[in-house]
Amino acid sequence: MRKLGFFSRFSLSRDMGIDLGTANTLIYVSGKGVVLEEPSVVAIDQERKIPLAVGEEAKKMLGRTPGNVIAVRPLRDGVIADFLSAMIMLKEFINRAHEGSPLGNPRMVIGIPSGITDVERRAVIDAAREAGARDVGLIEEPVAAALGAGLPVTEATGNMIVDIGGGTTEVAVLSLQGRVLSESVRVAGDELTESIINYMKKVHNLVIGERTAEEIKIRLASAYPLQHEDEPIMEVRGLHLMSGLPRTITVKGEEIRESMAEPLAVIVDAVKRTLERTPPELAADIIDRGIMLAGGGALLRGLDTLLSHETGIVTHVAEDALRCVVKGTGEVLKNPKILDRVLSESSRLI
Repeated sequence: MRKLGFFSRFSLSRDMGIDLGTANTLIYVSGKGVVLEEPSVVAIDQERKIPLAVGEEAKKMLGRTPGNVIAVRPLRDGVIADFLSAMIMLKEFINRAHEGSPLGNPRMVIGIPSGITDVERRAVIDAAREAGARDVGLIEEPVAAALGAGLPVTEATGNMIVDIGGGTTEVAVLSLQGRVLSESVRVAGDELTESIINYMKKVHNLVIGERTAEEIKIRLASAYPLQHEDEPIMEVRGLHLMSGLPRTITVKGEEIRESMAEPLAVIVDAVKRTLERTPPELAADIIDRGIMLAGGGALLRGLDTLLSHETGIVTHVAEDALRCVVKGTGEVLKNPKILDRVLSESSRLI
């Protein structure tokens, strides 16, 4: 790894922390905080091989593009599935984060799922370098999420974090700045959305798109029966399978909860398996402190109640759960010792 000079070490405005997520990409710039939060989508003109839109603008094009334009999500299950599109997207986001200012090649700390392979890790590093990074450090998402959630991971106490993103759910037990054990399952927000699409097709003979399913999830979905609240309802528009014509139906919240039961069970089982493997002393700490939920999936209503019910351990939702990972990368940038270790470990993959 290249030695960092005095000026480079303290050029904080150049350092960036990135949560390169399946659903959303967030960027933290030292001295400024979180400066960018956009969907991980890019629209490309296939004939001219040039990007037409990135982020929110590209997301609006999903399922609505002409034949020569394709809107894609470069990441699947937390890893890069389309290298070229990922590089284009990263370059644009980095440029936006710096507001177009020519600040030179930044150092980057990027959050990654704990279960990915060395090949997948190298793909992230290569994409970041192609996008203009000087040095790249990778930090596992559960560690970053715990830092961002304010858990005392530097102390000799057990902390459990469950980070539910778009493509992966990361369950980890942490102590003394390290991961004692973890489990990564490729079931998260995307699978919850897909389960709603499949349910609507199977039960109501209605074909809906990803954006409609996302809206249903936000407005109706819950992981546990709502107490002291009426189940919400919503009118949903789509194409009827039998007639092929547009149709509107009314859907209840309890239906959507039922449709998501299978992927939610996978997440609950991952938490239980991790608890079963946790050393007794750390398990006692977790019982005292509780389980912390982070990531966009943590915002699903009733998920904390479901996990508390299934594990018998109090479960909390982190403040600003969606930004925990990117805030954690910011905490790494602020701590020279942790930053040097992260950069050093990542350099061995190159």
